[in-house]
Amino acid sequence: MYRVINKQALIKRLFIYFLPLLLIGVLVGAPFLLLFLGTSSLLVWHYHQLYRLSDWLLNQRSFNPPEGEGAWEQVFEGIYHLQHRNRKKRNELADLIRRFRDGAEAVPDAVVVLQSDLSIVWCNQLALKVLGLQWPTDHGQRLDNLIREPKFAKYMLRGEFEEPLELDNGHIVDQVLEFRVMPYANTQLMVVVRDVTRLKQLEQMRKDFVANVSHELRTPLTVVTGYLEMMDGDMMPPPAMWNKAQNTMLEQCKRMDSLVNQLLSLSRIEGSRRQDNDKAINVPQMLNYIKTEAQSINQDKGHELIFNIDNQLDIKGAEDELRSAFSNLVFNAIHYTKAGGKIIVTWQRKEGYAHFSVNDNGDGIAPEHINRLTERFYRVDKARSRTTGGSGLGLAITKHVLTRHDSQLNITSELGKGSCFSFAFSKDKLVKLAS
Repeated sequence: MYRVINKQALIKRLFIYFLPLLLIGVLVGAPFLLLFLGTSSLLVWHYHQLYRLSDWLLNQRSFNPPEGEGAWEQVFEGIYHLQHRNRKKRNELADLIRRFRDGAEAVPDAVVVLQSDLSIVWCNQLALKVLGLQWPTDHGQRLDNLIREPKFAKYMLRGEFEEPLELDNGHIVDQVLEFRVMPYANTQLMVVVRDVTRLKQLEQMRKDFVANVSHELRTPLTVVTGYLEMMDGDMMPPPAMWNKAQNTMLEQCKRMDSLVNQLLSLSRIEGSRRQDNDKAINVPQMLNYIKTEAQSINQDKGHELIFNIDNQLDIKGAEDELRSAFSNLVFNAIHYTKAGGKIIVTWQRKEGYAHFSVNDNGDGIAPEHINRLTERFYRVDKARSRTTGGSGLGLAITKHVLTRHDSQLNITSELGKGSCFSFAFSKDKLVKLAS
């Protein structure tokens, strides 16, 4: 425990030191000489202690102070405790800074702290990756000199940061970055950079979706409206013309009905919770029903349909949803394969998984289209798709159904040789046969 120096104790020590010297000086007849010698000795001793203190503070070969004597013992001890408190505070401050940096590194956005002149004070690791900065080389550099974009320079110079700035990233192709700037501390700015590429893509997909739905519905409505405007209540068209008009209107109405039903189906699958996904499904029986429907649809095309079905392979899931996924792939193969082609449908156990695939020898699909096939209304050949009656929603529905059943759609294709659409279900989805 640190002891505070007491004035009374100091005076008492001086009195005990000088009194014997004074008495001896009186006895020998030279009191002032002895007092002078005593004072000089005390002064030399204090200078020696002061030198030890100065040497320890400057060189400090050890954290512990030298052994002090008398009043200097409290001085050394007091300085030692003061250093100990300062070191403790420095450690606490260093720990606080470390936790702040760890928190800044955990932020999923790039963060850059700037001075008022836009020079870089600090940035997290993600900023190095996203903005191409180098640390500590770029410390003190102006950010607008490192991001060579006139739009960014004007934005920072204007100083109006209510609205964020969106820029294409020059370091990564097709990446869009959002810059948000806010005041930080008294004279600094914090720049938060977020990757909004996915959001922009979703926004574009939404716009495309609305445009495609409007187009898909407008075409049949235009046809029906046109025929209805030709008809007069007092004067009906000739029977031959009426039969053609009736068949065309009926066909277009069925097309609209199918489109609306598929939109409702997709909305229901996306919005509903996972439920009834653990019911046993007789997949071979389901595929036989689909086979019958496929043969009926295939009468005009004349494809060679081959179904390789394992009659003992059942899975657990939602029957209506899975029937939609299976049938969409089979019917798509029939619709988009040229007449006289060959289509092989396989449902077999493969490496412990339940594996389904549809192979055809059609025209194939170019690589740039494959990743976008499951987007709503996306078509490789719009004219051909409308001729075959496709709505552009089948694969989107299939994708969401498989996601709800912990699976995914795999597409492989080669131009001029055909395509393969497949998916698999894990072992926990299989229905165990009774022994």
